[in-house]
Amino acid sequence: MRIARYRTLTTVQDWGRPAGDANGVYTDGLIRVPIVLVETDEGITGVGLGPHVEIESVFTAIEGEDPRSVTALYDRMLRRTFKAGHAGAVFGTIGALDTALWDIKAQAAGEPLWRLLGGRDRRVPAYASGLDIALDDDEFVAAYQAYADRGLRAAKIKGGLDVDRDRHRLTLLRDLLTDAGHGARPSLMLDVNETWTRKQAVRYVSEIERTLDLTWIEEPVRRWDVEGHAAVGRGIRASVATGENLTGLEQHRPLIAAGAVDIVQTAAVWGITHFLRVAALAHAHDLPVSPIGTTPVGLLHAATSVPNHLVSELQDLRPALGVSLDLHIENGAYVLGDSPGLGLRIDEEAITAASHLVPDPLSGGAHIRPERAGRRLHAVGADREPESTVLNA
Repeated sequence: MRIARYRTLTTVQDWGRPAGDANGVYTDGLIRVPIVLVETDEGITGVGLGPHVEIESVFTAIEGEDPRSVTALYDRMLRRTFKAGHAGAVFGTIGALDTALWDIKAQAAGEPLWRLLGGRDRRVPAYASGLDIALDDDEFVAAYQAYADRGLRAAKIKGGLDVDRDRHRLTLLRDLLTDAGHGARPSLMLDVNETWTRKQAVRYVSEIERTLDLTWIEEPVRRWDVEGHAAVGRGIRASVATGENLTGLEQHRPLIAAGAVDIVQTAAVWGITHFLRVAALAHAHDLPVSPIGTTPVGLLHAATSVPNHLVSELQDLRPALGVSLDLHIENGAYVLGDSPGLGLRIDEEAITAASHLVPDPLSGGAHIRPERAGRRLHAVGADREPESTVLNA
């Protein structure tokens, strides 16, 4: 079997409501979802969800190769792009191709990827993550009630701009999940997407911890700030979670070595091989791993095979337009199916028909860092957009 060609598509995740975080909001709820399809000369097609930036160059590293040599081909792609491949969108392109190759390998073996990788239990514990910063209280409660109805008892909100509002929303969430769990204590997490300084992080979380128990604070400071994460961890009770925007083991290693991270995260967009290597590095330091992503299906399969998986992010309860998944949500967990490969199928006609919905990549949203991020002094006003507001110092 040989890798013959690739194709690319772009679909949308339609939240049906505003979705975003401290950096910005997609007001129409439409978020781009790039897709890479890798075809073989034996008719098997693998699917990777992720960018296709500079894919022509990256693909030359694997064209004509046996797709089942996945980890060797991953390193071959890194070598082919060694000056750009360990950062940003190019690393995501490598991740998308890597995920597609794992899909092919498992399809060729006639097994679901979770079983091929050595997993025993197809259930993957999940937590709710609603990209909810733009929702009012009624919308917020309704969104998380839908997760609670599927058995989720852990949830992460987006915040970091107004401590009183975040405390209020976390209290609403605690009460909702406690009722759904018949009195059992839920797990609450706060994700601020790198919007604070070190001192702001400690003051903000300490204020919340006066009345609430946080399981973790996510990305409190810039992703590369090793001493900053360590300082935050020393100053609060909650665990510090980070890593979704780190690319390559060389970026994770300083944080782990310094004891600056408690929950090691990695994003689905960076691929399965990257996740497996990060999980092994974290396990060597007795740290848990937690996958991140809108549709982290590849990492869900991989999570079944590592000893230190903690919990995986569940964002929208519906897949992207034109994407179907052989999994379901039950009793607070993803339950993976028996379809060979990832169990991920693409309806290209549906995606083409909805191409007018795909937003411009240069349009606003959570992928653009606000000018005042990390330099705010006052709380956000309820009637103002995150980009133009300032934070309680």
